[in-house]
Amino acid sequence: MAGNLAEQWNDPMRLALAEAKRAPEHDDVPVGAVVIDADGQSIAAAHNHRESDGDPIAHAELIALRKAAANIEGWRLQGCTLVVTLEPCPMCAMAAVWARVDRIVYGSSDEKAGGVWSLYNIPQDDRLNHRCEVVHGVLESECSAVLTEFFEAQRDS
Repeated sequence: MAGNLAEQWNDPMRLALAEAKRAPEHDDVPVGAVVIDADGQSIAAAHNHRESDGDPIAHAELIALRKAAANIEGWRLQGCTLVVTLEPCPMCAMAAVWARVDRIVYGSSDEKAGGVWSLYNIPQDDRLNHRCEVVHGVLESECSAVLTEFFEAQRDS
């Protein structure tokens, strides 16, 4: 990945990281997501709420996509980018495809549950009616550190 391409997404990823850091306040895994419109403006931000809401699908990405659709008053998020601290799972990757986002940008890979590249390549599957550009590794060490710190604290308690 070219350095300039990654750097272009540093500021939105910092917004996603700020969201991720809010999740442990209610014992949720620190994953944060933002949706950026075609003008580069954040139109939605969210973090995981599975534990706090008792909802297995309250992933940061799904909440952010839902908020973005509400903010633009339509489900088609063409021109938008989903920026997330952890590689989306298959459910979230498919939701991004259904929402018609132009691209998915993520920080840390998820070797055990990744639906964007690590296990599956849902956003770029030619069998689907929409494909998303994928940018990976943006602020990867910072995104990984947030998760590592969270799980280390869980083990220590």
